[in-house]
Amino acid sequence: MQLSCHFGPAIPILRMFDIPATRGFYLDFLGFSWDWEHRFAPDLPLYAQVSLGGVALHLSQHHGDATPGSALLFHIRGIEAFHAGLMAKEYSFARPGLEDAPWGARTLSVTDPAGNRITFSQPG
Repeated sequence: MQLSCHFGPAIPILRMFDIPATRGFYLDFLGFSWDWEHRFAPDLPLYAQVSLGGVALHLSQHHGDATPGSALLFHIRGIEAFHAGLMAKEYSFARPGLEDAPWGARTLSVTDPAGNRITFSQPG
């Protein structure tokens, strides 16, 4: 079946709870940019977008938008430099190591404050 449309990149939605901890993890530790945020009213849940290197993630406090403990896999080039930059930050809540995966990739995994696991993988 041939489609006559174009699909853009998928944007994962991750659940978040603690906004300051989430901002600290994604911005201060991983180096994402906080692109925008939205609330229907000041006392209602936050929905936001963060991005890094052409990848965007949506973070949501809305019940039902996502399940805490999700897993994401990002392909990356320059994983050793990325790892060195993370280690230089001396982030109190994560000190990830580099691992050689059985399928030949080099990986680095971190878990955000809501329990979502993000693995950065450099193909072998």
